[in-house]
Amino acid sequence: MVAPATIVDLRKVLAERFPQRPPLPTSVLPIGLPFVDETLGGGFPKSAITELISPHKSAGSASLIHMMIQSAQRDRYFIALIDGSDSFDPESCHRFCLRHLLWVRCRNTFEAIKAADFLLRDGNFPLVILDLVLNAVDELRKIPQTSWYRLQRLVESTPSACLILNRRSMVSSAQLKIVLENSWRLKDLERKDPELPFPVRIERSHLRSEVRMQKSQSN
Repeated sequence: MVAPATIVDLRKVLAERFPQRPPLPTSVLPIGLPFVDETLGGGFPKSAITELISPHKSAGSASLIHMMIQSAQRDRYFIALIDGSDSFDPESCHRFCLRHLLWVRCRNTFEAIKAADFLLRDGNFPLVILDLVLNAVDELRKIPQTSWYRLQRLVESTPSACLILNRRSMVSSAQLKIVLENSWRLKDLERKDPELPFPVRIERSHLRSEVRMQKSQSN
């Protein structure tokens, strides 16, 4: 009987399947979507958690995930998508885009948090997405704030960017909080223009103050 794989074996498999590439010289990860990158000053901050709040069901968070996967394929880096409610539809993506995606299917919020903890420890993925948009509110309320701070401490020691999507603000350790202000209607989705707008608003950012502190310390 073959012994079950250990955590070390699993990490080795992930490192071989998704080899870590040298980090980009910038402090942000561009995702190739002008309407998002321009608002955020170039992309998602590395070594930090970005919380994206999608308050409306028709805000388009699923479409945004698909666009980020396409961008990763175009720029040749890997994405880890932690699917908190097992709702991602791979058939809606081009097959060649899925080669740059690790899809972690979770049945509940607690499994998703554990998966994020595991993936952020190794830093093999330039972008780790934790999608909790469709998770039950009761489950989300039971997540202790210490869990979010633990994830923040893990990502701080890696070149990865961590994006957490949910319906309401709840990640107290997020250095950047943005709101997806879409409210699409059916006719919007029927447009021939593939570049649907994704207006985002910055609700809170601690990034500038940290940059100033680093500069003053270096001086």
